[in-house]
Amino acid sequence: MYPVSLAFLQAVQENTRRYFWTGRITTAAGAVYEFGQGDMVKGSGYISAQCCDSTELTLGSVYAAEMGITLFSRIDRYTLEGALVELFYSLRLPDGAYEKIPMGIFEVSEANRTAHCLEIKGFDFMLRFDRSFNGFETVGTAYDFLALCCKACHVELAHTRAEIEGMANGSELLSIYTENDIESYRDVLCFTAQVLGGFFVINRDGRLELRKYGAVPVMEVRQRHRFTSSFSDFITRYTAVSSTNLRTQMAEYYALDVDDGLTMNLGVNPLLQFGLDETREMLCRNILKDLSVIRYVPFDSDTIGNPALDLGDVLLFSGGQAGEGQMACVTAFTCRIGGKHSLKCVGKNPRLAGAKSKSDKNISGLLNQIEAGKLGIHTFTNASAYRIGEQNVRVISIEFASREENHVQFFGQVVVDAEAVPEECVANAKGVVVVPVPGGSGDTGDSTVDVSVDVYLPVKWVADGRVRCYVTFELNGEEILLHYPVETWCSGKHILSLYYPIERLVPNVTNTFNVYLRMENGTGAVEVGGCIASISGQAMAAAAAWDGKINIEETVSGFLIDGGLKMLAFGAELHSETMELVVRSYGDSVSGRTGIGAFSRPVEL
Repeated sequence: MYPVSLAFLQAVQENTRRYFWTGRITTAAGAVYEFGQGDMVKGSGYISAQCCDSTELTLGSVYAAEMGITLFSRIDRYTLEGALVELFYSLRLPDGAYEKIPMGIFEVSEANRTAHCLEIKGFDFMLRFDRSFNGFETVGTAYDFLALCCKACHVELAHTRAEIEGMANGSELLSIYTENDIESYRDVLCFTAQVLGGFFVINRDGRLELRKYGAVPVMEVRQRHRFTSSFSDFITRYTAVSSTNLRTQMAEYYALDVDDGLTMNLGVNPLLQFGLDETREMLCRNILKDLSVIRYVPFDSDTIGNPALDLGDVLLFSGGQAGEGQMACVTAFTCRIGGKHSLKCVGKNPRLAGAKSKSDKNISGLLNQIEAGKLGIHTFTNASAYRIGEQNVRVISIEFASREENHVQFFGQVVVDAEAVPEECVANAKGVVVVPVPGGSGDTGDSTVDVSVDVYLPVKWVADGRVRCYVTFELNGEEILLHYPVETWCSGKHILSLYYPIERLVPNVTNTFNVYLRMENGTGAVEVGGCIASISGQAMAAAAAWDGKINIEETVSGFLIDGGLKMLAFGAELHSETMELVVRSYGDSVSGRTGIGAFSRPVEL
C-alpha cells in the first residue's frame, strides 16, 4: 500500500467521502498542461494493473499498467507523442485538510480527438523494457542484472544494492550463457524476478520495483465496503516448486515436508541452468520459502475503493459470504475515476492438483490432449431448462484452450418456445347495407325502394404479438460489442441459429465463450437439451474441470421507506456450478443497521 496517514485510512473507509482527481500532462517539448476533475468526462477515466494472468498466481510477471481518460481539452493531439500523464487523488481528512497521493506516471500511446474531447490512453514505463537484449555470456548478481536493464531502458530502480542482496538469492552469482531464449530486457526482468521470488511493477513514482507475496494484511474490507463480491471456497497455497533443467531435460521437483498443496512451475529459467546441483536446489528452495507464506482465498469484488492499494497488498475480508479471518492478495485491480474500485485475486484449488502432474500448470492438462494438425471440436448441451425474460440469461457456456495462436468458430442452435404479449387491434369495418324504404308508386301503394347505405363500424380484436429475441456474445468476461443478433417471432417454437468467428486466440490460456438471451415484448422457454453448440478449430483441447469458484448474483426490486422515500431492496441469489448431480441450497441473512442512499439513512433490514 502506498504510505498514507492514519487519517487517510480512516476517511477512505467512511460511508461518505469528499475527494477529487487532478492530473498533469507534460509533452516531450516541455509544455505542461494541468487539468482537474471538471476537465474529465464523467466515467471515462480508469487505471488498471495486474501481476498475474487470469487463472493462477505466477512468479516473474512484468505486466504494464494501463490508463485511459477523456478530457474536455483543446490540446493538439499531435503534440502528445511521447508525453507523460500524471494522475493524483486528493481525499478530505476529518480535520478538513486534503491529503494528495500520486496514482502513477503513464506514457501516452494513443491520443484521439472528437468534436469537443481528447481521448488519451497510456501505459507505464514497463513497456520501455521491450528492447532487444544482447548481453550474452553475462555474469553477476540479481542487482547487476537489474541495474543493467534500467540503465539500458532509461528507468530508475527503486531498490539499492543492499536491499536486493538482502533478499533470498539476492547475493548469489547468476549467469547467462549464449544458449538461451532471452529476447528482450523484459525477459531478463522476468527470470530475475523468479529467482528473487517476486514480480516487478512500475511504482507510482515511475521506478522499477520488486514486490513479493506476503502474509500481513494491510487493511480490512468489510461487507459495507463492497458492492458485489465473489469468493472461492478453497485456499490457494503452494508447497513445491518445479524447474526444468535444460541440460538433462528433466523437471527438478522440490517440496516441503508436507506436500499437499500446489506446485509453482518455473519452467526453463536461464538463470537456473548452470552451477552445481546443490546450488540449483538452494536457489529453488529459497524461492519455495517465499511461496510458502501464500494462503489466499481467490475473490472478485467491486468496492467503494481505496486508491492507496497496490498490487501485492494482502487484504482481510469480513462479513457476508466472506470467510472470517481469511486473507486475499490484490493480483489485479481497476480503479475508475469517480467510480467503483474493482479488486481481484486469482488462484487454483489445491484439491484439484492431484488430478494432474505436480509439475504442470492448469493448462497443461488440456494441452496433453492435442495432436498437431487435428481438428478439435468441443460441444455443449444444456442440462437445465431456462426461462427467458427481459434480463440476460446465459444459455451456452463453453471453455476451451489452444496450443497456438489461431482462430476458431462457434456454432450454436437454440430451440426457443416463444410467447408474445397479445396485441389489441382496432380497425374500422367498411361495408354497404341495403335498406328497403316504403314509398313506391305501385297500385297497392305499399311498394318499397331499396336504398344503399355506406356503413363504418369500429372493430376490436386480440391478435398474437411479436416478440424480439436479443443475443449477446461474451468472450472471457468481455462483451462482444460488434455483433448483436436479433430475431422477431410470433408465439410458438422457433430455431435460433448462431455463429461467431473467434480470431487471434492467445495460446496456452483457458478461454470461456458465453451466449446470453433476453426477450422483449414477451417471454421464452428453452427445454433441457434445447441448446446445442460447438467450438471447433485446430490445436484445441477440452476445458478444465470446475475450479470451485462460486458466483453470487443480486436482484433488485422497489420498496418504500417510512416517510415516502423511494429506495431499492436487494435480494441475493447463489448460482454454483459443480461437477456432481447433487441439489444444494444456500441461505443468507443480514442483520443490523445499514446506510442506504446518498443520505446514508440507517434502516433495519
